Amino acid sequence: MESWSVYIVRCADGSLYTGIAKDVTRRVEEHNANNLLAANYTRARRPVTLVYQEAVATRSAAGRREYEVKCMSKGEKEALIRAVRAGVREGERGRRARMREESERRRAEGGRMKGECRGRRPA
Repeated sequence: MESWSVYIVRCADGSLYTGIAKDVTRRVEEHNANNLLAANYTRARRPVTLVYQEAVATRSAAGRREYEVKCMSKGEKEALIRAVRAGVREGERGRRARMREESERRRAEGGRMKGECRGRRPA
């Protein structure tokens, strides 16, 4: 079984775009070169550069993680990028793990965490 990845690219205007792919290098090339395969968002914001990549086991898990990342504020995404670049993975109950646990606890109680995406909640 091939693994999937969640990735973040930084666009020319400084914005961040999050997506999933099996082959991230190919996908970033598509964002930069191919109008038919590039995301609408990145077409007008070229060139894009890969700033974050996280491997996950299945497409379903990739979709869930993509949703979590897209729900983060830009500051939280920048902190995630900085942490990975500094070599500080999740390690000993990192901030992301604590936030995920807090989010799951609040969902179980029927509430929403501050800054959590509205709309459809992941299953």
